[in-house]
Amino acid sequence: MQYHKQYPIRWADLDPNGHMRHSAYNDYAAQLRLDFLEDAGFPLAKFAKLGIGPILFREDTRFLKEISPNETIKVGAELAGLSADGSRWRIVHTIYKADGRESAIITVDGAWLDLRLRKLATPPPELAAALGQLDRHSSYAEIERSPQVGS
Repeated sequence: MQYHKQYPIRWADLDPNGHMRHSAYNDYAAQLRLDFLEDAGFPLAKFAKLGIGPILFREDTRFLKEISPNETIKVGAELAGLSADGSRWRIVHTIYKADGRESAIITVDGAWLDLRLRKLATPPPELAAALGQLDRHSSYAEIERSPQVGS
């Protein structure tokens, strides 16, 4: 499944140089992940009931073209890795300028945290299946499950 959304650039997203501040790129990628999860049937309230939540281990951003005030950007997500049980995942976000050129590529490595035990967790099968619906990035590779997940 292709998953993209458009977002207008806000005044608060700008830096003193008049273009989008570096951390705003990552904010839009995070918002897209939350939007995707909600659209897949996992709003924040459901995570609270399940007692799990997403965490990041790594966030790598490559900046390619600046984004200016009043642009509308398009943010996409592709799955670059998933463990067999869905406990670990890698997502590549591409942020596009209004004219369609790539502006940034953000790669995130994440997992699920049991909010009560404060330990890594295995998600319900339907959550792992939802993640698996994202289009595969060209770099896709299965992630090996870490022995400490869920223990």
